[in-house]
Amino acid sequence: MPQRPVDALIAHLREVVGQDIDEPLLLRALTHRSYAYENGGLPNNERLEFLGDSVLGLVVTESLYREHPDLAEGQLAKLRAAVVNMRALADVARTFDLGRYVMLGKGEEATGGRDKASILADTLEALIGTVFLSTDIDLAARFVHHHFDPIIEEAATLGAGLDWKTSLQEMAAGFALGSPEYRVGEQGPDHEKEFHARVVVGEEVLGEGHGRSKKEAEQKAAKEAWHTLDGRRTAGRSSDADGSETDASRPSNGSVAGT
Repeated sequence: MPQRPVDALIAHLREVVGQDIDEPLLLRALTHRSYAYENGGLPNNERLEFLGDSVLGLVVTESLYREHPDLAEGQLAKLRAAVVNMRALADVARTFDLGRYVMLGKGEEATGGRDKASILADTLEALIGTVFLSTDIDLAARFVHHHFDPIIEEAATLGAGLDWKTSLQEMAAGFALGSPEYRVGEQGPDHEKEFHARVVVGEEVLGEGHGRSKKEAEQKAAKEAWHTLDGRRTAGRSSDADGSETDASRPSNGSVAGT
């Protein structure tokens, strides 16, 4: 999977932000340290990553502060951690195929670096730093909101542990289904291993997930299972509501309508 030209990425940034991005700065944001080292010590994306991390944290923190006025500082911090973490950033990066644009050294290229969560997360932060320097904080915030608002909204649905495995365990307990059981398999060579997880709840496979680590695969399986159970819960509430309306429209036992 070779690096692709950055034209499509530039077009995506222009569409989201509404303004041109500094192209030399963008190319630096896409330069992983492995590529920089192999090409004579070029500037890499680590400084931009440092800046982008702060911009991302500020935008997400302000959003959580405004949207959850009743939450204490500790819970806000947990919500932020559920949004600003390596796994979440890597998932966002995959939505617009950021890994295809990264300039990698031969070693990282050979070991599947284009889909490594750490590289994707770091590059996305560098990209946010680039948007900030090319425009301003308002347009950088627009970029962050465009890509992270679904994760921010989703994080608010999670339980006290603010991760999918904990949330699934809480929901399974509410259904009296017992504890979820995770069954994990793996395939591929050591340097490019992929894990596949299935989660069994109440003797039924409710979710599956793939990832570059056992934890990532289990979290994705738990997320799928949580949404399955949540859909059943919502459907059950709708059925109860429909039934109560039907019952309420009928006369009670022993009465005669109109008398």
